[in-house]
Formats: sequence, structure tokens, C-alpha cells
Amino acid sequence: MKNQLILDGKKVANHIKELLSSRINKLGEKGITPCLATILVGDDPASETYVRMKGNACKKLGLESLKVHLPSNITTEDLIALIHKLNRDEKVHGILLQHPVPSHIDERLAFDAIALEKDVDGVTTNGFGQTAFQLGTFPSCTPAAILEMIDYYNLNLEGKNTVVVGRSPILGKPVAMMLLNRNATVTICHSKTKQLEDIVSKADIVVAAVGKPHFIKGDWIKEGAVIIDAGYNKGNVGDVDFIQCKVRASAITPVPAGVGPVTIAMLLKHTVIAAETQTRNLIGITI
Repeated sequence: MKNQLILDGKKVANHIKELLSSRINKLGEKGITPCLATILVGDDPASETYVRMKGNACKKLGLESLKVHLPSNITTEDLIALIHKLNRDEKVHGILLQHPVPSHIDERLAFDAIALEKDVDGVTTNGFGQTAFQLGTFPSCTPAAILEMIDYYNLNLEGKNTVVVGRSPILGKPVAMMLLNRNATVTICHSKTKQLEDIVSKADIVVAAVGKPHFIKGDWIKEGAVIIDAGYNKGNVGDVDFIQCKVRASAITPVPAGVGPVTIAMLLKHTVIAAETQTRNLIGITI
């Protein structure tokens, strides 16, 4: 494919962080440091890595990271009590509960315990509803990252036949709503979808969010399609067979260094916005 565009997530993430620097400095002049509280339940190595990456990203940008590591046998009630405590803490501006939690915990109840104004990861039911109606401030971070990349590279969404493969409540469903709100024509596919290959083959834009390595094949892709791979699987591979698909794509995200870095940058952006809003509401100053 001639004039192929690799959508560089690191470049987009750095651009977001550069724009945040002056806003963080302005908060600092008021004696405020945006603070993200990350909650990790149990000892899952992958989750520990993700939490550490988010903490390091906060530190590099000048945000505070409050790490809360809880035992795997904690009850849903005790986890929710901890979340409510963080909701009341005026020094904490954003709360992230690392997914997944141990199976005995009611994850949805725990997510929905996060105060809407501190739901910087976009995981609450109310947050999803606001996203769908274009009222929310904090959409889920990976969908927000996908839209941010589309805007950065000036990719046209209006009227485009867009296929989202995946329907998770923090990725597939919200990104479909966000794309629809931008006038894309959206089809949502999933594990029960029949003739998936045929549906994908008609797409101008494909968003892969199914959580299966190399699930989207090159011969499924229409010539000139845009491919956004939001998957991340063992072995540092995405949901798209990158080597096969890039031959036909006009633009494609790599894995790693595609959507992932932008997702973390959007989490930082949401935390800064939350700090600005909460500070303004608390003491009435202009940020």
C-alpha cells in the first residue's frame, strides 16, 4: 500500500503531555499537585506492571501517585469502603481500580462506588451513560485515546463505515458510542457475530478490541482501510495481524507503541482536568 501511515502512539502521547505541562504548573502555583490513587487488589504480575507504569508516568509529568495495594482476599464491602474514603479525600483527584479484580469481588459494584468527578478511568455506569449522551468529562481512557489519535492525524470519521470488534464496557461499547457521536456509521461485532470476516471486509475503519492475539487477518481488510488496534496480548502483540494487515491499510497502529501510550496520557490528562475542576469547585479559584 503506497503512502501508508503508521499511527505513532508515542508521538501523540508526548504531544498530550507537552500541552499538560503548563496546566500542571498553574495548579502548582496554587499549591495543588494533581493526585491519582491507584488501587491494586492481589498480586497479579501483569496488573502490578500496569500500575507501576501508570505511577511512573505520573511521576515524570509531576503528578502525585498514591498506590493502594490490597490483599487478594479483601471483601467487596471493604474495597468499597476504601473507595469511599478516597472519594472523600480532597487531596485525591482521580481514582483508578486496576482491572481485573479477584473473582469473588463484585467488580461492577466496586467501579460504581468511584465518585463520578474522580472517575478518571471512565469505568462507572453513570460515566458510560454520560459518554453516550456526549455529556461526560471522562470517557474510558482507551476509547479516548483512539479518538485522540484519530484527531491528531486528521483522519475523517464522518459517514465512514466503522467496525468495532469487541463489546467490553470500558472499550468496545464506549468507543462505538464515541465514534457514533462523531458521525461515523458504526457496526459492533463480537464473539457471536456471524460472517465477521465479511463485515470487517467492508469497513473503512476497523477498531480491534477483542482481546485475542492476531485475530484480525490481512485478507479481511479492505484496501485503504484505517486499522486501530486496541489489543495488547502476551508477547507484545495486538489483536491485529500487523504484518498482514499493513499491506492493505492506509493507516495502522502498531503494538506496542500505538494506542497504549496514548491511553496512559489520557489518564494523566483526565487527572489534571479533575484536579482543576475539583479545586475550582472547592475554593472558587480560577485555574
